[in-house]
Amino acid sequence: MERMPATGAAEPVLAFDRVSKVYRLPGGGTVAALREATAVVPAGRSVAVVGRSGSGKSTLLHLAAGVDAPTSGRVRLRGRDLSRMGDRERTLARRDGVGLVFQFFHLLPHLGVLDNVLLPALVAGLDPRREEPRARSLLERVGLAGRERHAVQRLSGGEMQRVALCRALLRKPALLLADEPTGNLDEENGARAMELLLDLARGEGSALVYVTHSREIAALADERWTLHSGVLEAG
Repeated sequence: MERMPATGAAEPVLAFDRVSKVYRLPGGGTVAALREATAVVPAGRSVAVVGRSGSGKSTLLHLAAGVDAPTSGRVRLRGRDLSRMGDRERTLARRDGVGLVFQFFHLLPHLGVLDNVLLPALVAGLDPRREEPRARSLLERVGLAGRERHAVQRLSGGEMQRVALCRALLRKPALLLADEPTGNLDEENGARAMELLLDLARGEGSALVYVTHSREIAALADERWTLHSGVLEAG
């Protein structure tokens, strides 16, 4: 198992070093979803990833999260090379260092608001009672204080996304990854949710990488990456 190096002030949270991902097709051919991508994301920095459908955006997020491994090149999370890890070790690195925000929220309908926020603690085998003050504090910061015991089905789409943001931030991840986090919201609620996500990420010191089709939402990030047929233009 690779040991995490001592973290220096200049060490990025996420780094891609000539990363390529090639998928084999059922008929025997291949398709290159990502081609020698190189980029870094420092702590506290936000990056919007834009590009047409099929350009490699989802592949980029999957590699950053350790959901998949690159065909070549290195993906480093907090100095650790995800490319050299097995599936279980990548899963643990994702659990302990990455917060995920999805377009469709993925809240559990049989759990209340607070219990949905506490899910990452349960998955990590932690005592949720110890994490409850943190969860309540996050809910207060997003304007959901007093709603802890409410059923998530009673929430609006914007409120559901706020619960999802709190869940992603519960364990103070170094990296937040968001796949079209406003795609299931109307324009007004989407803008509010995105501004809230950016504010929370900055306040927590988390790096944030998010995929969006919206130019307005992309413009809110510190920098923008563009993907064209698997080719990444960063900066």
